[in-house]
Amino acid sequence: MFEQISSLMISLAEQTGLAQIWWGNIFMILVGAVLVYLALSRRYEPFLLLGIGFSCIVANVPGSDLTQPGGLFYYAYKGVEMVIIPPLIFLGVGAMTDFGPMIANPSLMILGAAAHLGIFIALIGAKALGFTLAEAGAIGIIGGADGPMAIFVTMKLAPHLLPQIAVAAYSYMALMPLIQPPIMRLLTSPAERKIVMKQGRTVSRLEKICFPFVIAIIVNLLLPPVAPLITMLMLGNMLREVLMVDRLASTAANDLMNVITITLTVAVGSTMGADQFLNIKTLQIILLGLIAFIGGTASGVIGAKVMNWISGGKINPLIGSAGIASVPIAARVSHVVGLKENPYNFLIMHAMGPNLAGVFGTAISGGIMLALIGVK
Repeated sequence: MFEQISSLMISLAEQTGLAQIWWGNIFMILVGAVLVYLALSRRYEPFLLLGIGFSCIVANVPGSDLTQPGGLFYYAYKGVEMVIIPPLIFLGVGAMTDFGPMIANPSLMILGAAAHLGIFIALIGAKALGFTLAEAGAIGIIGGADGPMAIFVTMKLAPHLLPQIAVAAYSYMALMPLIQPPIMRLLTSPAERKIVMKQGRTVSRLEKICFPFVIAIIVNLLLPPVAPLITMLMLGNMLREVLMVDRLASTAANDLMNVITITLTVAVGSTMGADQFLNIKTLQIILLGLIAFIGGTASGVIGAKVMNWISGGKINPLIGSAGIASVPIAARVSHVVGLKENPYNFLIMHAMGPNLAGVFGTAISGGIMLALIGVK
């Protein structure tokens, strides 16, 4: 009787995930738990890290088949794989974004270019490690700190690397408040961090309405490979600025954006299964992504220091780090670091100029890669 019960218990155990779990699953579950901890305890972009961490944990519990064809996570990932989700994210971002700071001070757009040196540092590093040119281009775009653009370019250049690149891009975007400040403080003096910038001019409603139309035309003419993303970004912004379709603008910026964010974070986290994630290529991509973020932050700050010198001390170098494309995370980090030096210095609107320019900087970089590498 005892032997029959033991045999039955063993048989039941073999039909559960307990029989399939291995140390890799446990390790990745701990990684997911750390992401959730950072989201809840340290408040590092909980809108991103909470969903990524939770789905990472669930995806590494054997037996659920959530990531297999027909599973819930499988269909969420299909939205990413088929490049449906990235353009919709850009639609929502456009509906939430005021491009006024960039229009008011176009000279700060230079910082949107300066902060993208990390893309090419990572590209060169990836090629040196033995990745193909297409793979290196996809890895390099992590440095633009633009998750949807990273997904879009990767699907064109190296779709087999999408899980690693998507995870690296979104994880580092969420961890910007941890990664960027030490670099910013290292490259600037206390006096530079205390610089108070003058308020920019007021941008007219006509300028704001014309802006999305002009940019959409220019991008479709000169950068057709990335036109789907920037066109949707400008469509969302047009809905916001015309002030006649508030319901559509509100839906794109709120309800639709919330649904897409949940779907995206679930899709990204679900790719962190131990069986496909724990390998040397993943570690290399994660490291190169970090190098790209550090390089982009540093080059942006240095570019802003040069502009400060040229302007005679009118530019706070901290806003240079916002030149990478993660809107508005990077601008917020610049603002917070500045407040710690001068509690009366509000850099957020000044930092939004380079931050928004960074979106176009990443688009230009991605478009150049797609064009030069020959993807049709």
